Amino acid sequence: MIVGTAGHIDHGKTTLVKALTGVDTDRLPEEKRRGISIALGYAYLDAAADAAAGKRAARIGFVDVPGHERLVHTMLSGATGIDHALLLVAADDGVMPQTREHLALLSLLGIAGGTVALTKCDRADALTRAQRHEEIRALVAGTPLEGAPVFDVAATSGEGVRELRDHLLAQARALPPREVAGQGFRLAVDRVFSLAGVGTVCTGTAQAGEVAIGDELLLLPPAPGQAPRRGRVRSLHAQNAAAERAAAGQRVAIGLAGLEKDEVERGQWLAAPDVALWTERLDARVRLWPEEAKALRSGTAVHVHVGAEQVTGSIAVLGGADGGVLDAIEPGAEAFVQLVLHRRIGAWAGDRVVLRDASATRALAGGTVLDPQAPARYRRTAQRLAELAALTAPAPALRLAGLLDRAPMGVDLARFAAGQGVAMHGRAALVEAAGGLADAGASASASASAKETSAAIAVVAGVDGPGWALGAARVAQWQYTALERLQRYHQEWPDELGPDLARWRRLAAPRMSEPLWRALVRRMAAAGRVKITGAAAHLPAHGAQLSALDERLAQTLLPALLTAGFEGAWARDLARASGEPEALVRTTLARLSQRGELFQVVKDLYYAPPAVQALARIARESAAAGDLRAADFRDRSGLGRKRAIQVLEFFDKVGLLRRVGDAHKLRADCRLFIDDADGDAARAA
Repeated sequence: MIVGTAGHIDHGKTTLVKALTGVDTDRLPEEKRRGISIALGYAYLDAAADAAAGKRAARIGFVDVPGHERLVHTMLSGATGIDHALLLVAADDGVMPQTREHLALLSLLGIAGGTVALTKCDRADALTRAQRHEEIRALVAGTPLEGAPVFDVAATSGEGVRELRDHLLAQARALPPREVAGQGFRLAVDRVFSLAGVGTVCTGTAQAGEVAIGDELLLLPPAPGQAPRRGRVRSLHAQNAAAERAAAGQRVAIGLAGLEKDEVERGQWLAAPDVALWTERLDARVRLWPEEAKALRSGTAVHVHVGAEQVTGSIAVLGGADGGVLDAIEPGAEAFVQLVLHRRIGAWAGDRVVLRDASATRALAGGTVLDPQAPARYRRTAQRLAELAALTAPAPALRLAGLLDRAPMGVDLARFAAGQGVAMHGRAALVEAAGGLADAGASASASASAKETSAAIAVVAGVDGPGWALGAARVAQWQYTALERLQRYHQEWPDELGPDLARWRRLAAPRMSEPLWRALVRRMAAAGRVKITGAAAHLPAHGAQLSALDERLAQTLLPALLTAGFEGAWARDLARASGEPEALVRTTLARLSQRGELFQVVKDLYYAPPAVQALARIARESAAAGDLRAADFRDRSGLGRKRAIQVLEFFDKVGLLRRVGDAHKLRADCRLFIDDADGDAARAA
């Protein structure tokens, strides 16, 4: 258990920690000279297991924070990640300004458990002590420390120290272990130094996951324009003891190879590569401190504290926690807000955030990060507020299930999982759990046809795991929309077989991600609700019919098309060679193209399927090693530059490739032009 001290300057925090642990946390010469804490101090208290009494071993880490008003930012960096608050009030002074601010900060940080120590009791008589108890009860009323036990202690004489120690150890034994399964390791750096023979050492409270010697960690955020620096874990101390592994909830010191001391600053994060991210814009749910005199409005300049970092920024009020329209947050009320930061920081969903005023003299509000990669556009729409409401759920699987139910364009699973701090090895289980929850919550009023198609969420595989997902109810809605739009296309263009997949997406779901759209099409094709012939999509009942004349011309034209190979054949040249009227040849070629039996690369330029399959194979092999450029494709295929560009643009259009700047990238999920025994079946899948 991590215990954080809090209280006014000179109320005995460091002295009491020393009495409890035997460790003086004031380590700096300036602290010794002035008699106050300036930097964070740490000490540890152990209790062995007592099998006869049924007690398990416990180790408490104490974070001794400065009490001076000018060092509140240091106090906040130490308070991040504590499990239990120890609020100190001196019997001779009573409740002081910093006592109130520290209690407010603890409340805003969401720390639920705590204990109060009335210190320096050897300086107060019984009547004064009783008055102080009344002051404390009034102070903590309405806060998470309401009803917390109060211990009378005098650290110098030892009065009450044993009782307080026993109480804290009992709290540590009762604290349930933190869940680390599936989470990527994260630690907010609050100290960094060098040790001879060890090198760079970073300390902090582990926020999530586990780390072991030999693991690689990234330093976040990186400098602008640079990739994150990497360090290898050379040594570990957890709760002040050498260890092979360390886990969330422990005070951890990490010896790092590959990082110099001057490269690391307090406030940065050490994180597993799976969950690496940084942001300048995050959405949060915050509560304005009830004692604030006025409402908090959009545009207010604030100091933002997340982890061990402090950064300036501004606030935008998005809406009420109930999803209603809201222009300002009244004292004591909660709301969804977006924080626009003046420089980037590390932050993840569930991290606590505290806001202080522009002059950093008082705490304003506190809450929880909901989305560390918040959108700049449409941030106040009803749709976005509904998504934020879903993100308030207590567990990642519940949040994902809620998003799947509310997000019409699906969820980018890689982005979501990183923002939630879910490691790569935990993402498949996350999606499976969320899918079960989403299915269970499907609307009972859905139509019979919708129920048939909403049996499960649609999931698109990415390179490193699940890439995109669409909720069960949304699958049914989008399939209905896509099929209805395809039916209209057939009515408007009866002579065409159907649109290619890219055009169909533009007509039915232009904002949907292409991988998710293709997964939706595969579902409809597998269910027999749509057919993919060549590059065209069409309803099973619709197809371009060939007349007897078309059949005869096709037999005449096919040998010339096969002979044309990679160069293809122009309609006018085929008409001239066959001696048939050019208009008739154009009509027959168009119908053959609509049926997927030929491919029209550009207007009037046709290719036989074997040539397109061979060119597609060259494109796949060329793009597998990286970006494919026209010059590379030209050299590999033997085509001229103009024709190579025309073929690549055709592949872009039908969805085999996608254009990115001057290069073309292979769409990994595309099965077009696979030259195997299954032929059309593979293309339909």
